[in-house]
Amino acid sequence: MNNFLKEFKERGYFYQCTNEIELSELLNKKSIHAYIGFDSTAPSLHVGSLLQIMCLRLLQKHGHRPIVLLGGGTTRIGDPSGKEETRKILSEKQIESNINNIKNIFKIFLKTSNPRLKPIFVNNYKWLSKLNYINFLRDIGKHFTINKMLTFDSVKLRLEREQSLSYMEFNYMILQAYDFYELNKSNKCDLQIGGSDQWGNIVNGVDLIKRESGNQAYGLTTPLITLASGTKMGKTEKGAVWLNKEMLSAYNYWQFWRNTDDRDVLKFLKMFTDLPLKEIENVKNKNINELKVLLANQATEMLHGKTESKKSEILAKNIFKENSTGENLPGIKVNKDILSKTIVELISFINKDTSKSEVRRLIKSNAIKIDNVNIKDEKYTLDYKFLLEKGFIKISIGKKKHYKIII
Repeated sequence: MNNFLKEFKERGYFYQCTNEIELSELLNKKSIHAYIGFDSTAPSLHVGSLLQIMCLRLLQKHGHRPIVLLGGGTTRIGDPSGKEETRKILSEKQIESNINNIKNIFKIFLKTSNPRLKPIFVNNYKWLSKLNYINFLRDIGKHFTINKMLTFDSVKLRLEREQSLSYMEFNYMILQAYDFYELNKSNKCDLQIGGSDQWGNIVNGVDLIKRESGNQAYGLTTPLITLASGTKMGKTEKGAVWLNKEMLSAYNYWQFWRNTDDRDVLKFLKMFTDLPLKEIENVKNKNINELKVLLANQATEMLHGKTESKKSEILAKNIFKENSTGENLPGIKVNKDILSKTIVELISFINKDTSKSEVRRLIKSNAIKIDNVNIKDEKYTLDYKFLLEKGFIKISIGKKKHYKIII
């Protein structure tokens, strides 16, 4: 088996592949171009996209060149995969701003110095915006049957739930297939990688390339990552773990990985770090908390750098000391209106993953502290004058979550 595919499987990235034996032979013969598409629906990607980014890092490691497709065109349509409702339509200006921000994230994770391997950035608005509708239907649309399109999960699940699916969204799979065809033609792209929910769209692209140009292209998918708790990684609408340094501090990013469920640690060391697999095998029987710190350090170093990663580890150790003031924590600015609310409302505001009923339960179990003092009254409000004088307060939620609140 080709070394890239071998490591791809060993790290847990593999789900499905079109014609795997042929792809393996191709990868052994030459360096190829492979792409992954990212729609630009927010100012940043979050950890839900990190697996795809790690796939591109692995491509570079094995001597292949990644193409990063930033969906300036498809973002204007909206991918129905895994969605229960139509995506909010963004303005042209917002989409362009998002693309620029997201591009900067890839420049951190991917090597850019080697001209043979540095990522190629493309925006599918360049070709999708120029399509003539009649010609597109005649030349490309003829290869797609409604019967087959209705069988894909992205469409079928919405219809089964009787949730509306716009004609605009229904076209998304054709546009994605056309993207692959366009990249195969203009950038000699032989491979598309995506999540398992993109399998139908990827296969459509492989088929379209074969029908239109006679070229052989390939598709490779990754599993959808769920946490041991059963939730999708990075998919929460509240408190997303952003990959943009301005949107989430190095410390909070470090804490996300440090708080990984015990059952996920070894899996995530393989998936989300560059640690050699043999090294992971050698340390797998270490204390689980040591492995969590290793995961947090490695993952944070990749995005924020070694200095910030080490600082986050030291800060975390200091914060967990019994009488830590929390002075060195990243500050969360809160206005006077929010500060005047009860402790229940304040905590549910600063930590949106915690519901008010959960905060009440934590108060009853003595798990909420302000400046290391237990809060026992759910109607407790902060002393605004004291906060003004001191400059900040530390709020602790259980043993693992600590926040520095400033005005």
